[in-house]
Amino acid sequence: MRAIATNAGIRSWMFDSALPFWAEHGIDRDNGGFVEQLTLDGANADVPFKRTRVTCRQIYVFSHAATLGWQRGNELAAHGVEFLTQKTWLGSDKGFVRTLTRTGDPLDATPDLYDHAFALFAFSWRHKAMGDALSRDWMHRTLDYIDGHMRHPSGLGFWHEMPARGWRQQNPHMHLTEACLAAFEATGEKRFAETAGKLIDLFNTKFFDLQSGTLAEYFTDDLSRAPGADGRIVEPGHQMEWAWILEVARRQLGLDTADRTRALIRFAEAHGVDRTSNVTYNSVRDDGAPLDRGSRSWPNTERLKAAVALWELDRVDPSAVIEPTLKLLFERYLGREPAGTWMDAFDESGMPLNKTVPASTLYHVFLAFAEVLRISA
Repeated sequence: MRAIATNAGIRSWMFDSALPFWAEHGIDRDNGGFVEQLTLDGANADVPFKRTRVTCRQIYVFSHAATLGWQRGNELAAHGVEFLTQKTWLGSDKGFVRTLTRTGDPLDATPDLYDHAFALFAFSWRHKAMGDALSRDWMHRTLDYIDGHMRHPSGLGFWHEMPARGWRQQNPHMHLTEACLAAFEATGEKRFAETAGKLIDLFNTKFFDLQSGTLAEYFTDDLSRAPGADGRIVEPGHQMEWAWILEVARRQLGLDTADRTRALIRFAEAHGVDRTSNVTYNSVRDDGAPLDRGSRSWPNTERLKAAVALWELDRVDPSAVIEPTLKLLFERYLGREPAGTWMDAFDESGMPLNKTVPASTLYHVFLAFAEVLRISA
């Protein structure tokens, strides 16, 4: 593998810009937890809600940073864990709320699988950083709720929310798989490996079509692809994200995921990336036709992780993907003031779309950058 020329830039952005900035401006010292959004000049945007998933994502970021030697990480993660367990958890029969008011009162108490997956992910990374019994207890408590209250009566996966509305979704199952793999890595406990394995079986048999190389987003009750246009939507970023998750599962659990990893990336690279700008599209159709040529930051970070996956699977040199993608990220998304913030979304002509800086983006950028550093150190 050719040396990644921008490693120093990645490290500097992570440890000199983003982490110190969000430690200073992304902590809600008055009400607990984290700031949901900032204004474009870096002030608290004072939006009237806090999402549980953002609390969880920030706990992850600071915990991962702690494992990489950033000294303030554990302190800031502890701040988030206190808020998560004291404010967002409504008990073993109700689980985590979806949103709170800015001051920490329940706003939308809907149990959401996506949020619970990220809670498990957050506690898993906290346990990786600390090895503490409290985080391990909350890992099991979170999965207990998912198993006991959100499992679909057919045995095929889980409800995406309770009560469920709209199509069933693959995306929260993807993040639950990611979380279970992190939990297994943190603890070595069989329960998390078994759950991840069952979710990957669901991916193989329901979510993904190996022949076409496409991952659907929306499904009927029996996990057939949704009829009409909804069932044909493919998000290249999710294809790449699943590819990375499957490669983690291959390495951790010894599962045979190689063909699907390759197929996911092959379709996404062929139909989901603009070869002139290197932008990864928001969505395409299952025949490869573009649906939304705009791009948020996260599909581009997932392209980095897919390149990492192919390197670890087949020793395909990732430089040809990583270098132009990092160039795009720094020039379009991350290269702004205040340093350590981002413009998250652009339309297909390259015009910025955001009026605020969403805190939720840091999870995507930090994890992708950490993966690039891990394989190229």
